[in-house]
Amino acid sequence: MRATSEVVLPPPRIGPRRRIAVDLAAATHLLGALTAFLGLAALVPSAVALWYGEPVWPFLLAGGITSGCGLALARATAGAGARVGAREGFLVVAATWLLAACFGAVPYLLAGGEQFADPVDALFEGMSGFTTTGATVVTDFEALPRSLAIWRQLTQWLGGLGIIVLALAVLPRLRVGGRQLFEAELPGPEVDQLGIRIRQAVQRFWVLYVGLTVAEASILATLGWTGVDEKMTPFKAVAHALTTVSTGGFSTEARSIGAFAPATQWVVVVFMVLAGTNLALLYYAFVRGRLRPLLRDEETRLYVALLGLASAVLLVELLTSEIEGSDAPLRNGVFQAVAIMTGTGYATVDFAAWPTLALMTLVLCMFVGGSAGSTTGSVKVVRHLVLGRVLRRELTQTLRPEVVMPIRLSGAVVDEKTLRAIVAFILLYLGLFVVGAGVIAVDASLQGPALLPIDAISAAAATLGNVGPAAGPAGPMDSYEPFSDLSTLVMVALMWLGRLEVLPIVVLFTRSYWRP
Repeated sequence: MRATSEVVLPPPRIGPRRRIAVDLAAATHLLGALTAFLGLAALVPSAVALWYGEPVWPFLLAGGITSGCGLALARATAGAGARVGAREGFLVVAATWLLAACFGAVPYLLAGGEQFADPVDALFEGMSGFTTTGATVVTDFEALPRSLAIWRQLTQWLGGLGIIVLALAVLPRLRVGGRQLFEAELPGPEVDQLGIRIRQAVQRFWVLYVGLTVAEASILATLGWTGVDEKMTPFKAVAHALTTVSTGGFSTEARSIGAFAPATQWVVVVFMVLAGTNLALLYYAFVRGRLRPLLRDEETRLYVALLGLASAVLLVELLTSEIEGSDAPLRNGVFQAVAIMTGTGYATVDFAAWPTLALMTLVLCMFVGGSAGSTTGSVKVVRHLVLGRVLRRELTQTLRPEVVMPIRLSGAVVDEKTLRAIVAFILLYLGLFVVGAGVIAVDASLQGPALLPIDAISAAAATLGNVGPAAGPAGPMDSYEPFSDLSTLVMVALMWLGRLEVLPIVVLFTRSYWRP
């Protein structure tokens, strides 16, 4: 009888379980703490609602939901690792801004009436607020309750210097991992330049930030009290100070700053210029009384020069054209150049109706931005400065390969890693802009009358650069409300990417970010 042979298969080889390089529990725990803390911001509009006899429950409910969800996340991950590195920092910052936009949207849904009946519009307004973009879907400003109006302004003020930076300044538990969060949230000069610890740095930045806000509110209120600007009330003075220093641009008026007197407009120009300047240098100048670092800084000098150049181009265009704003060409030209380049987005006139050269000048300003380490968005002047020197070096070394030319900035050598990061950022920024503008243009053509090329280009540039108003239907005296839900969501993503300077978010979608 033939024996039956059995084939014994070897046991399956089980390799080591692949682990991710990000401590999700620690990131979630920190995210929960930040979210719980963020919910307290609802107390401010609640107090305003009580003062003016308006419903308080929308803000208390929004704050309760936000803080409750944050506490639940923190408790669910209690005991998680306390170490927050660079990877976790990127994740926490990106997620915090998404949750902040959702939190900002809730009061609009609860108290905004028909203007915010669409949740997508409420999310757009929330993201525009916390990212200090200033783009809005509001069409009837008079219909907004005072409490909801101050909520719009407050979201921009909190987002200006940054939710993360605010938390680092007041929450002792965030000392762990503080540098990673600070660097992800506020790109710019190294904190070591201040000669102080990370928490001391952000506390002093907030002292400066609050000081500038109080100073502007006081000056604007004084203009109202003295009769120089009869339309300026204490409420409006505080509201506009919150969104000027944060370079946000939300206004309580349908005509933005154009509704106020010329003296008010010049005061706003001064504070927009200051808000677009490096915070560390302003700290040295205003707190320590050392003006020399500010005056010798190459980025600051180029920043002022570009503001002057853009103002001059607009002035010439207004002097030679019969358009709105020609009656006060110097004031309107300077104001719009500063407002657009710093990303504040205020307006004194409807510049969407200006000639092509003026519009193109403003669109180019959207790609400039203010100084690094400021509350502005877009590319930032320092990156343009460094990129120009890189191009000059390449041209020189093409003819003379033996020449060694280190890139210097204010006397310091810029390392090659930083140069690569700048080039990568600009390429990603331009790529996202092209994709965003393309999607908006195609979607508009499918939904109805197609946008003009300048309209789609300016809408994408204004949202990615956190500027706010654009051309066409999104002009400074109009609203983003006509855009479809798809285009609105695309612009929400562009605002999110622009506020966090692209790289901290894009890196989350790379395979190397998650692998050890």
